[in-house]
Amino acid sequence: MTTMLPGKILIVDDDMDVLRAARLLLKRHFEHVDFERNPQKIPYLVSNFDYDVILLDMNFTRDLSSGKEGFEWLDRILDVKPQASVVLFTAYGDVEMAVRAIKAGACDFVLKPWENEKLLATMQAAYNKHRVATQKEKPVNTDGQLITGNSAAMQQVMDTVQRVAATDANILILGENGTGKDMLARHIHHLSLREKQPLVGVDLGAISETLFESELFGHVKGAFTDAREDRLGRFEEANGGTIFLDEIGNISLPFQAKLLTVLQNRSVTRVGSNKTIPIDVRLICATNRNIQQMAGQHLFRQDLLYRINTIEIQLPSLRERTEDIIPLAEHFLQLYRDKYKRPVTALHEALVQQLQQYDWPGNIRELQHAIERAVILSQGKMLMPKDVFVKSPSREQDLDTGYNLEEMERNIITQAMKKCNGNITEAARELGLSRAALYRRLEKYNL
Repeated sequence: MTTMLPGKILIVDDDMDVLRAARLLLKRHFEHVDFERNPQKIPYLVSNFDYDVILLDMNFTRDLSSGKEGFEWLDRILDVKPQASVVLFTAYGDVEMAVRAIKAGACDFVLKPWENEKLLATMQAAYNKHRVATQKEKPVNTDGQLITGNSAAMQQVMDTVQRVAATDANILILGENGTGKDMLARHIHHLSLREKQPLVGVDLGAISETLFESELFGHVKGAFTDAREDRLGRFEEANGGTIFLDEIGNISLPFQAKLLTVLQNRSVTRVGSNKTIPIDVRLICATNRNIQQMAGQHLFRQDLLYRINTIEIQLPSLRERTEDIIPLAEHFLQLYRDKYKRPVTALHEALVQQLQQYDWPGNIRELQHAIERAVILSQGKMLMPKDVFVKSPSREQDLDTGYNLEEMERNIITQAMKKCNGNITEAARELGLSRAALYRRLEKYNL
C-alpha cells in the first residue's frame, strides 16, 4: 500500500503533457499537487502558499535549452522564500549544469525523460529535508510586533484594528513612508475571517499605465502582442481573500474610474474579453499622500475615496511615538542578531538616549535598516552610538544612511571566506547560512 505524505507540491512547466505526467505520478504519493504552466505566476504562488517542494522546469518558451530561465526563477523563489526546497528538471542537462543548480540553491536536479522511481525518490528526499528544516525554524508572524507599541497613538490605532479587522469594511491606511502601512495591512488580514485565504499586495506606484488593466483585471490570450495565454489579474488572485492596493494616490483619473467600476460592480472584465467575472475581496488601500486634499483639488475622485475609506486609519510617524523607538530597536536587534549569528545582545545606554532624540525621517524602515547594519558590523556584545552612526540628535543632521546593504553583505562574505581559508562549510557556519545559501551569494557577487 502506498504511503501518502501530507505534503504540498508545486510543478511548474510550460509543457502540459509533462505537467499531467508528473502530477499523475506525484499525486499518488503526496496529498496535494498543484501545477502551473506560466512561470510569471511563481512569485504569487510562492508568496501565498507554503509548498514543501517546488519542481521547476529550467527552460521555458523564451529560452529552449540554456537553463538560464530556470536559474532566474530559482533565484526569484529563494528571494521570496529562502527556505524553499526546489528540484530543477530539464531535457538539456549535464554534470556541469547539475553542479550549478546545487550551488545556486536547488535541492536536486532531475533529467527528462525521468525514471518514475528516481523522480519520486528525489521529491521525497527534498520533502523530508524541507520538513526537518521548517521544524527547526517555524515562521513567526512579526507584523503585529512591529506595529504595536506603548504609545497612546499606536494604542488608538490598534484599538481600531481590533474592532474592524473581523468585518469586511474597506480600510484606507494613511501615513508617511516607512511607518509600516504594508505591515498593518498584513496584520489586519491576519486578524480577519479571511486569514486562510490569499492576501494579494499590489504596488500601484510601480505599475505602468500600459499594464494597469492587465495586472489588476487580467487578460485573455491574444488581447495584445505578448498575451500568449489567459492570465488572472490581481483581483481574481485575491478572490475570497484580501487585496492590498498600496500607493493608491498615485493612479491617474482614468484608471481611478476603472477601479471604481470594479469595486461598484464587484466584478472584473479581463482585457480582450466581454465576460464579467464576479469577485469577492476585502479591500485595504494605503497612501502617503494627502488624499483628502487631492480630492478637493479634483486629482482624486471623491466617489472612489468614499468607496475605499469606510474606515480610515492614520499611522503616526516614529517621532510621534517616541515611547516605541527602543522596543522596536530591541526587536530588530534580536531579529538580526539571530539571523546573522552575531554576539551583540543589548543597546548601550548612550545609544538608547541618542535613538530617542533622533527624528527618524524614514520612520520604522530607517530604524530597521540602521539596526540591521549595526548588528552586521558589530564586534562586541553591546551596540554603541558609533555602530548606528547617528551623527547628532538635532533635526539638521540626519542618520548617516550612506551605506549599501548588498555591498556590506559582499564584504562580510569575503571576510568570512578569507578567515575560513575558502572552506565553504566553515564559512557558512560562521555566517549563519546554509551551504546552498552561501553558494548562491558567492555566485551573486562573483566571489
